[in-house]
Amino acid sequence: MFGVITPLFAQDVTLFQQFNGRYDYTAIGNTLNTAENGTGGVCTILTSSSADLNLNTNQTVVAAYLYWAGSGNGDFDIALNGTPVTAERTFNDALDATRVFFAAFADVTDIITSQGNTTYTISDFDLSSIIAPYCPSGTNFGGWAITVIYEDASLPLNQLNVYDGLQSVPTFLSITLDNLNVLDNEDAKIGFIAWEGDSALAVNEQLTINGNVISNAPLNPANNAFNGTNTFTGASDLYNMDIDVYNIQNNINIGDTSATIALTSGQDYVMINNIITVLNSQLPDATISIDDYIVNCGDNSIELFYKVYNNNSTDVLPANIPIAFYLDGILIGQSQTVNAIAIDGNESNTISVTVPDDADANLTIVAIVDDDGTMNGTVTETNEDNNITFEDIELLVIPDIIVLPNLIGCNEGFEISTYNLYDALEGQNLNEDAITFYHSLDDLETTSSSILIPNDYNNTSNPETIYVRLASPPCYEIYQFDLTIENCPPYIPDGFSPNADTLNDWFNIQGLYDIFTEHRLEIYNRYGEIIFEGNNHKPWYGKVNRGLNNHGNIAPVGTYYYILNLNDPNYKPIIGWVYLNY
Repeated sequence: MFGVITPLFAQDVTLFQQFNGRYDYTAIGNTLNTAENGTGGVCTILTSSSADLNLNTNQTVVAAYLYWAGSGNGDFDIALNGTPVTAERTFNDALDATRVFFAAFADVTDIITSQGNTTYTISDFDLSSIIAPYCPSGTNFGGWAITVIYEDASLPLNQLNVYDGLQSVPTFLSITLDNLNVLDNEDAKIGFIAWEGDSALAVNEQLTINGNVISNAPLNPANNAFNGTNTFTGASDLYNMDIDVYNIQNNINIGDTSATIALTSGQDYVMINNIITVLNSQLPDATISIDDYIVNCGDNSIELFYKVYNNNSTDVLPANIPIAFYLDGILIGQSQTVNAIAIDGNESNTISVTVPDDADANLTIVAIVDDDGTMNGTVTETNEDNNITFEDIELLVIPDIIVLPNLIGCNEGFEISTYNLYDALEGQNLNEDAITFYHSLDDLETTSSSILIPNDYNNTSNPETIYVRLASPPCYEIYQFDLTIENCPPYIPDGFSPNADTLNDWFNIQGLYDIFTEHRLEIYNRYGEIIFEGNNHKPWYGKVNRGLNNHGNIAPVGTYYYILNLNDPNYKPIIGWVYLNY
């Protein structure tokens, strides 16, 4: 095509994605043109084309990006090996109002990962209905390319930057690539995906980086960089598109954080869609050690003393590097570094972790630096395989709780009794000086709120569990028993004298009131007549409360018959005689 016209609009090529690690890339693609376009060329275009991907067995796909472009406003719904693909981002450029061009992007990592090495076919890419007006000026084109970023353990540590946009030339195009980190320029390279370059046009065409002309003979001579070739495959029939890679080791310097790409052309109209740089990168190297630990008797918490190093590194390890602690693959603690750690420097810290209650007493704690708690790191390192350390730990386990028989007390009223707690330990041959009683296991474990007078103790509930801590260095043993209440048989006196002298003024049946709260007391005279009925709230003070006569009067001196129904399934009614005197 001919003419020197400034594009009407475009999108600057900028950083899209960055990869740090043992990464490199390759690219495949193909044209839809059946021949190089031109003013006298054929005016036909395909709707599909294919290319083969051939990665080595040690190369693992990390990401795959599909770019496609052509004349017109765009076909943004195509297919890759029969799978529909819709543009996730689009780009556009133009020579004038009638000659517009498009490019599109889609992440096809899943497709490439699942299908691997095979033939990839782009289909349903149909520009045939809009090509005709572009043919007379030689701007009819269509094509596609897939950049495949892969990981390879044999590679050096690289910083791989993916830039994209859509910028065009003639006459002059300058693109500044930012976000570089040139720490080692050995085998540094730069790659391009470009559209609409013509091998037959080489008027003042020149590609430079940082002012230096670059070339890749014989595919890409210095005076015709964009000429329908693929550096990876050696193909020279990618009509009106280029997949080119150049070694720039001598054109970029250690310490550079950016690079300037410049393209001049006196006639050929070229659109740059994608640029990839691959540079060696110096990195930190985080390692960790567990230097000591503290365990407490019967406690699942472990205090770990650890140290993070940045040895065998070529860069400072940043602050706030995450640290994860695992037991049997389960995350039990997280921390992070506090300060940036210099080359060959280190930082010490501590953390308290808690292991599950069912953990074995002999366990292994795994500590991993540069682990966010999901086995994923946050910083690229010179060695990603040395972030882990192990520590074997033995917990101070308390023997199983020994359950003793209940200590039974007589109900003194309102389900309260008095106990000597030491009675529960009879027959155990224990040293009382090594024994402490507690209301709860928590109190026992923290040795707080012990029972101060265990030989004269009133229960607070029925039943109530009492815990015993027996000192047994280096740990201790635990006993437990329940305090329970029972209603003991009441004691019934033979007589009483309600004469208001404060001595035996009522029929005081001990162990009855507020204990057998549902009891019924009946008093009969010598004629078999009931003269009194009482209950828990109505004891007998010698007065009559039954019968038509003498109601409320004091019963005369004499012997009276009683029936005491305790209303307790453990006791039968109690009968007997009581003597009333004044």
